[in-house]
Amino acid sequence: MTNHYDALEMRDPGAREAALMAALSSQVANAKNASAAFAEILAHVDPSTITSRQALAALPVTRKYELLERQQATRRVGGDVFGGFSTLGFGAKMPRIFASPGPIYEPEGAARDYWRMARAMYAAGFRSGELIHNCFSYHFVPAGSMMESGAHAMGCTVFPGGTGQTEQQVQAMIELQPAGYIGTPSFLKIIVDKAAEMGVPLPSVKKAMFGGEAFPPSLRDWFLARGIDAYQCYATADVGSIAYETSAREGLVLDEGVILEIVRPGTGDPVAEGEVGEVVVTTLNPDYPLIRFGTGDLSAVLSGPCPTGRTNTRIKGWMGRADQTTKIRGMFVHPGQVADIIKRFPELTRARLVVTGEMANDAMTLKVEAAGTVTPTLADQIGDAIREVTKLRGAVEILAVGTLPNDGRVIEDARSYK
Repeated sequence: MTNHYDALEMRDPGAREAALMAALSSQVANAKNASAAFAEILAHVDPSTITSRQALAALPVTRKYELLERQQATRRVGGDVFGGFSTLGFGAKMPRIFASPGPIYEPEGAARDYWRMARAMYAAGFRSGELIHNCFSYHFVPAGSMMESGAHAMGCTVFPGGTGQTEQQVQAMIELQPAGYIGTPSFLKIIVDKAAEMGVPLPSVKKAMFGGEAFPPSLRDWFLARGIDAYQCYATADVGSIAYETSAREGLVLDEGVILEIVRPGTGDPVAEGEVGEVVVTTLNPDYPLIRFGTGDLSAVLSGPCPTGRTNTRIKGWMGRADQTTKIRGMFVHPGQVADIIKRFPELTRARLVVTGEMANDAMTLKVEAAGTVTPTLADQIGDAIREVTKLRGAVEILAVGTLPNDGRVIEDARSYK
């Protein structure tokens, strides 16, 4: 039995990159020609020139709040519920629509494994011919359908357990004997605990794939002690599968159908390998062609290939949220403003705005890393830039390169709220 879903996972990295860049140009053209939103966003872009990561990085990032704003604007006038981002209309090519908080509406196309979940399930140990107990929600959000379509693409049967009704979930597992579980880790723990309380074993459930929540090593060990080998995947309602865990337990391997960038929060500027930043994804899905979609999640690229033989890029997994907008003295300050300040000074490499104080006595300090010789007036100049950009006064602390923690934080709210 092979340990890889298909040959794409073991491609030469150079061949993969060439294929992705060739597909990128076509996808940008598709987005511009078939999506009203991207026709506007990419109005001055020649798709034939978008054949490299450098060219991709010059395109604007579309973040989730912008997706929502466009949808709200078109819905107000009775227009496209998807804000012009979908290339499909209602009918056989769009079997379902889902809603995420906002609400943001997401189309589901008719393509086999539309959300690209089968690869992640395979890495978690699921195989054709098995029964999967799916406890992701089937209502409003796409999670349940995402997993079901991937399972069907693998040749698996699905029990749509959904959420809640713990005793009935236990009963179904006893009687149906599924090979494994897919859902959140917290709900499987509730089910296992309930089974123990009822005094019944769940011997068939030996594997699981989790999403939607953090999955710390302590919880992984808890499941292993009960005979369940569990893995995590990283997916969003907008783009589907992004990355998945393997038996190596070393980060998450990127899905073959996405192009990933890690950018400095609040900007579209790619960061160096290993630096924590916002996950920005370009999908190769022609039905919902999101170009440089900012997920709002933080992660970082891991160097080197996966020990399992998969050659695609790895990321560390979910490391927090990138939207760090903070209200200071009645004014909102966001990561993009910090980036604007730093761009004015070539000698600055990284920065973190630290907000301190109690109640209404806010104070802020911009801590910056500076390379090379620091002029005596640099701190004053940065202070002037802070006031010009944020309309607030702030102190400046100049540090050596490498001093600030690599955690993706651009704004740190260290105020006391006692």
